[in-house]
Amino acid sequence: MLRPAEIPVAAQSQHRPGCSREHDGGEHERPARSRVHGAHGGGAMSARLRGIAKETEQIVAAGGYRAPDGREVSIAAAVDAARAGTRMYGPEPVPVPDAAPVTTSFEVTGESSLEAARRLGAGTAVLNFASARNPGGGFLNGAQAQEEALCRASALYTCLRAAPGFYDHHRARRDPFYTDRVIHSPGVPVFRDDRGRLLAEPHQAGFLTAAAPNAGVVRRTTPERAGEVPRALAGRAERVLEVAAAHGYRRLVLGAWGCGVFQNDPARVAEAFRGLLGPGGRFESAFEHVVFGILDRTPDSATRAAFARTFPERQVQP
Repeated sequence: MLRPAEIPVAAQSQHRPGCSREHDGGEHERPARSRVHGAHGGGAMSARLRGIAKETEQIVAAGGYRAPDGREVSIAAAVDAARAGTRMYGPEPVPVPDAAPVTTSFEVTGESSLEAARRLGAGTAVLNFASARNPGGGFLNGAQAQEEALCRASALYTCLRAAPGFYDHHRARRDPFYTDRVIHSPGVPVFRDDRGRLLAEPHQAGFLTAAAPNAGVVRRTTPERAGEVPRALAGRAERVLEVAAAHGYRRLVLGAWGCGVFQNDPARVAEAFRGLLGPGGRFESAFEHVVFGILDRTPDSATRAAFARTFPERQVQP
């Protein structure tokens, strides 16, 4: 069991709320070292986040940690089960069993993916805005987007490393559209909050790891194919929802997938999900509760507004 005295001081630092930049996508293809000294906190922030990542890896390896109240918290069995249960699906369609239809409640919120997952409770799956080629993106190097925030707070990184085929394929195939492959990691223990603080009681979430098309690279290198991006987004979103439904999830946390460094239009991403989850969509009655967590609380957030317009029946939360 890992104890605070065994952790370097830098590893116990907390990052500022809101710094995970989830609305920036979480998808990274450049070398991690080039990303960690940017406009989102600079070297000092990156050092803090690297320390938190290192501590997270120590906690996962040790199978537990000491909670703020001094209790020893074991996560070993949950980590082992999540890692053993991690599977890659696609690019072919995933069979979805019949399930009783339900009415879907939509929310567009200013919370992080993990805030939303914790609020929704057990049986929730979270979409990880993935790097196609690097497990956890720049997690170990202090990068600050959504995937890295998920990995710092949970045992997701060790699960992603259990699915090397996903990354090997995308490294070998340089197409910026990537593929309709999805990694599912069940019951991953989450043991930090958004500030990096250890939780008194960990909770579990399923994770659906998929890379959105890199629209920016498509426009720059093969502009004649830019018109294919919306169809690729829709197909990839369908595969994500297939995997979620196949595993019986009824609550989902989605968001501005691919709207950061991959430069997808937030309205297009929202429309891709609307076509599948909205009236007449294939998954219209498959999920009870869908939250689009857009970690951008500024009043004039264009990204959040795009999702709010696309889901007019939504409940909007601060």
